Amino acid sequence: MIHGESYKPIIAEAAKMAVGEENIYERVFIFELLKDKNDPNAVAGAVGFSVKEPKFYVFKAKAVLLATGGATLLFRPRSTGEAAGRTWYAIFDTGSGYYMGLKAGAMLTQFEHRFIPFRFKDGYGPVG
Repeated sequence: MIHGESYKPIIAEAAKMAVGEENIYERVFIFELLKDKNDPNAVAGAVGFSVKEPKFYVFKAKAVLLATGGATLLFRPRSTGEAAGRTWYAIFDTGSGYYMGLKAGAMLTQFEHRFIPFRFKDGYGPVG
């Protein structure tokens, strides 16, 4: 059985081989999507900066995939006691992808989905 923590490095290595390491940019904070001047409904790239060195990037693309994660920290956890400071979600799922998509003109749907956590004594946590 393959679990997520062992599956991710396998997929990452396959992606590096397919794309080429010279085309992979890590630790770049993307803060703006660039609209296509010929098609107002299309995104043609992105703008960002390196979090490790003083570099600014402008990416031009035929297609853009926005995969920033959800917005798990919009609501305060209802955990009490010792469990109040524990979280099982990534702290960087701030909803920034929703903002960038909305600003670029994307139609955002399926916000009616709500996560209902498994409940246990003095806290809440993920099922499984």
